[in-house]
Amino acid sequence: MMPSFYVSHPEVVVEPAVPIEQWGLSDAGFARARRLPDILHGRVERIVSSAERKAVETAAVLGSAIGVTPVIDPHLGELDRSATGYLPEVEFDAVVEAFFAEPDQSVRGWERAGDAQRRTVAAVRRIAASAPGTPTVYVGHGGVGALLLASLRTAAIDRSCDQPGMGSVFAFDPDAWTAMGGWERIR
Repeated sequence: MMPSFYVSHPEVVVEPAVPIEQWGLSDAGFARARRLPDILHGRVERIVSSAERKAVETAAVLGSAIGVTPVIDPHLGELDRSATGYLPEVEFDAVVEAFFAEPDQSVRGWERAGDAQRRTVAAVRRIAASAPGTPTVYVGHGGVGALLLASLRTAAIDRSCDQPGMGSVFAFDPDAWTAMGGWERIR
């Protein structure tokens, strides 16, 4: 069994006046993305990315380095938080805490954690089933990545499954539907 990997996009340029899904990687984010192939050790045959710019840029950096053309799947997108758009860090952190604490409630109009988890899990299962046994990198976002990790661990939705920082990765077995470890920061 070859593992698959879930990668959260690295650091972004925060542009409060720009829709979040259009934010791109920062210089630090591009630098971190360039180190991703070192963690994966050439075990990738397919890259599937969220349609959001920061994820697409991350997938493109990886794909260029290993000779794999990424494909886009919009169902891998981050939780829908368009109701609030950009929030200052302290306010954002408080809403994220509530998002994880009340997975069946919409916090300030954000997509509910339970709904986002079902969407993400369904997308990953569908993609994995389309090419069984193919080592795949899923490039997405920390929020839905945490929800995916909780499902793979058969754990409740909880912030303890959150990434240690933007630009993190975990391995999993999509056939056995189990995590092979926790998040590891791309260093």
